[in-house]
Amino acid sequence: MLRMLLVVFLVISLAGCATTRKGHDTQTQQLQKRISYLEAELQRKNQEVSSLENELAQTQGTGSLSRSTRESSAGSLSPKQIQRALKNAGFYNGPVDGKIGSKTKDAIKSFQKANGLKADGVVGKRTVEKLNDYLTR
Repeated sequence: MLRMLLVVFLVISLAGCATTRKGHDTQTQQLQKRISYLEAELQRKNQEVSSLENELAQTQGTGSLSRSTRESSAGSLSPKQIQRALKNAGFYNGPVDGKIGSKTKDAIKSFQKANGLKADGVVGKRTVEKLNDYLTR
């Protein structure tokens, strides 16, 4: 009798483990589907950001500057002058095309850091003062 109760208990325990396992498998599959969906959304958003960056770069090339670039260079230096000064200072090796892209932004930050300025990529008053030294060279 005791043996029979032990066998029944063992069968019930194993059945419970199998049911729990099935629930975990379903949950795992749902999580994997969710991860796949989120990865696809992330890829879509990255493509959208890339497209907007390209559009912004083209807009900047036509002389219509972004707000932050307009504010940073208003009444001071044009994008071409900024690039020329950075090139003369040895911080920029790209074309002087008036497009403030990632290479120019990186050069601005490097220039600012080397000159003891806040390296934020914004060409403000103090950065303009330092860049002006390299325009006549």
